[in-house]
Amino acid sequence: MALPGSSTVFLLALTIIASAQALTPTHYLTKHDVERLKASLDRPFTSLESAFYSIVGLSSLGAQVSDVKISISNETKDLLLAAVSEDSSVTQIYHAVAALSGLGLPLASQEALSALTSRLSKEETVLATIQALQTASHLSQQADLRSIVEEIEDLVARLDELGGVYLQFEEGLETTALFVAATYKLMDHVGTEPSIKEDQVIQLTNAIFSKKNLDSLSEAFSVASAAAALSQNRYHVPVVVVSEGSPSDTHEQAILRLQVTNILSQPLTQATVKLEHAKSVASRATVLQKTPFTLVGDIFELNFMNAKFSSGYYDFSVKVEGDNRYIANNVELRVKISTEVGITNVDLSTVDKDQSIAPKTTRVTYPAKAKGTFIADSHQNFALFFQLVDVNTGAELTPHQTFVRLHNQKTGQEVVFVAEPDSKNVYKFELDTSERKIEFDSASGTYTLYLIIGDATLKNPILWNVADVVIKFPEEDVPSTVLSKNLFTPKQEIQHLFREPEKRPPTVVSNTFTALILSPLLLLFALWIRIGANVSNFTFAPSTIIFHLGHAAMLGLMYIYWTQLNMFQTLKYLAILGSVTFLAGNRMLAQQAIKRIAAEQSSRLAKYRTLRTAH
Repeated sequence: MALPGSSTVFLLALTIIASAQALTPTHYLTKHDVERLKASLDRPFTSLESAFYSIVGLSSLGAQVSDVKISISNETKDLLLAAVSEDSSVTQIYHAVAALSGLGLPLASQEALSALTSRLSKEETVLATIQALQTASHLSQQADLRSIVEEIEDLVARLDELGGVYLQFEEGLETTALFVAATYKLMDHVGTEPSIKEDQVIQLTNAIFSKKNLDSLSEAFSVASAAAALSQNRYHVPVVVVSEGSPSDTHEQAILRLQVTNILSQPLTQATVKLEHAKSVASRATVLQKTPFTLVGDIFELNFMNAKFSSGYYDFSVKVEGDNRYIANNVELRVKISTEVGITNVDLSTVDKDQSIAPKTTRVTYPAKAKGTFIADSHQNFALFFQLVDVNTGAELTPHQTFVRLHNQKTGQEVVFVAEPDSKNVYKFELDTSERKIEFDSASGTYTLYLIIGDATLKNPILWNVADVVIKFPEEDVPSTVLSKNLFTPKQEIQHLFREPEKRPPTVVSNTFTALILSPLLLLFALWIRIGANVSNFTFAPSTIIFHLGHAAMLGLMYIYWTQLNMFQTLKYLAILGSVTFLAGNRMLAQQAIKRIAAEQSSRLAKYRTLRTAH
């Protein structure tokens, strides 16, 4: 148990509450993430493309890369200059311009801009537009780059928002990261703030750095480029505020330590950090405000020991200043102030129901167990009184969990009650056997009384064996079999009650509707009898018999499907019957056609012979 005057502080590391006014970066590159990203970029060069991604990506993260001098032939120079034309794609123009700029070779910026603008009107994809931004950042500032800069606003309009937290192109992470890198590089080049809102920058940041395992070298390069752009540009630098380790847990100090960094986890030591206000979550009362943090090394510290916080949860509003580029610099932190609970004024009493005898009270000091036993029966009640205080400040406490548990020493039966405080915060539990017999199943015996105290802000939750209580119920109330109320015993099986089947209609109704359904068939038979059925063309060829039997079998299958089969079984049988019936029917119709054609030919031949004889 802590000494009086001590204070224990725990930060829920790190609970950042997104304020209603602005978003905060929920995803960024930790130091471990930066090292892993460097490892992803540090690969053997398998091609010129992989060499570019690796070298430029590592340089963006501040890694040292060997400087190698190369000589460029006139043929290569002419090839690069020739690629800057309207006949080339945007990708080819970008590669050529970037190579010429990187090698320090002369370049006609206005001609390159004209070729780029002309080609961009034919390629309206997101990637082509981003490459146009990258190309423009290598051109002279004297060139009129406004038409390219205006493409940024169009690209922002094509972004997809996810849950109000993420903003990205449907093309994926790589395209989104390249857009951020290209936008800030071009805006730094022309000296104009990009047409992107601060909340959109944070949403883009969350989308880009939410993925930790990158699939390809090009994806790692794009993430590294975006991280460098968001950390070093002239307009928007997202601020990341994280807790540094565990706050102080001493008797002398209560310190909140914060690390303020950029997206690459590089400390912003030039910043100034100030606590705007600290409010109690429960009462919303302001307990501290306008207090600056102190920079100790790379860590900003706030010592609030003198504020004498009571235990509970507090919302700390922290503001980071010192640079007008900082965005997401208002952060809400939820801090938990923990303490130790003490139990005082613990009295155990037996009270006579008719008050003919004065109450017998015994005081117990935590954590000792009361000597002797206490009796609760039909003549006297048992009562427990106690108070809970903050060991550090002496203030009264009302934890969320205050229970009295009674455990039957013989049967293992457990009964739990909630202890409630009165208006003076004095907790009372009274056991009247006539009122509580249902909870105990009228099971008399010796019960061990435990006091359970718990709360998220308590450093020392309590389970205290207070005393032994003999509980006696009237003999006529005792059941033949005492069922254990142990919480961990198997419960009685649940018997489900399903809806009873609906009542069938009368037989007369069913028969009537059956007759109505069969009436068309009866009408068919009647007409056949009256008019006559044409069966003269029916043959006993195998195909004819198989077709009619197959058709009848399919009708029978429909009946079996209704009574016994399911859909999949029916389809299997129907496929077999249908195939045989189809082939037999096709053969039958072919034979009928041949027979009809032969009859027509015979008729024509007979008519021809008759005419010939007549002449």
